[in-house]
Amino acid sequence: MEIKPIKTENDYENSLERLELIFDANPNSKEGDEAEILSMLIENYENRYYPIEAPDPIEAIKIRMEEMNLKQKDLVGIIGGKSRVSEILNKKKKLTVEMIRELESVLQISASVLVNNYQLVS
Repeated sequence: MEIKPIKTENDYENSLERLELIFDANPNSKEGDEAEILSMLIENYENRYYPIEAPDPIEAIKIRMEEMNLKQKDLVGIIGGKSRVSEILNKKKKLTVEMIRELESVLQISASVLVNNYQLVS
């Protein structure tokens, strides 16, 4: 087992290939330990060079609604009336602090995601 930092794209590709070979190794084996360490190195490299940006607040709400099989009408009463829900989901109006609190509670979306800035549509 030769473990070294992943510094280049070539190192990254080789690490992915190696991990694929040993992925199902017994966790208490030499190869299992190697797989665990290698996956941490790969994750570190990907976080640095291939970061995944969080969706804007409205997209996060829509994603969560889909995950929970909710429809737009299910947000009525949580963030306002039918027209207010439509305005928010169509980015015509911004979320208020009270809406963010309710959405965090009901949809279990972190307020830190919901407070991010986003562009309104004219």
